[in-house]
Amino acid sequence: MRKFNTVGGGARTNVNGLEFEARTHLYEAIEKHPDFIVDGNEIKKNNITVAYYYEKNSLYKKLLEVKGVKYNEIISKKLLPDGAILVDNTLYIIEKKFQNGAGSVDEKLQTCDFKRKQYLKLFLPIGINVQFYYVLNDWFNKPSYQDVFDYIRSVGCDYFFEELPLNRIGLE
Repeated sequence: MRKFNTVGGGARTNVNGLEFEARTHLYEAIEKHPDFIVDGNEIKKNNITVAYYYEKNSLYKKLLEVKGVKYNEIISKKLLPDGAILVDNTLYIIEKKFQNGAGSVDEKLQTCDFKRKQYLKLFLPIGINVQFYYVLNDWFNKPSYQDVFDYIRSVGCDYFFEELPLNRIGLE
């Protein structure tokens, strides 16, 4: 049975979530949201820092290295997230996948369990929890992906179509 995105969109998109386009970064989506101001890697709401944003290598340079964590003593290879938001004590890893035809992204969706476990190991020494989410374009919203979607959720990860709901990343 096909499962549809029921957590946002429509007229309340700008209020309920961060809307993505194929070439938009998470950082840009946050900047465009009317409730937030982005200052460097700080995300502010009502002039109060509510989260910190990282992507790719900045996750290592601005978060892990500052806390004295040497990734290569914990995992064998860097994982470079499309985006990551630290809210309170939880790091939300966001990977965007966009496709408009059959291809290698299909198989990449099945790597979420490995990546999530690597991130969990990496952040365990500093007591940060990890959530792993995909933001997918609507091309993936078809019955042929149901087994993959079931797997993604069965291993503790999640996915969304076109939009990342704010309540799922602690920014409501």
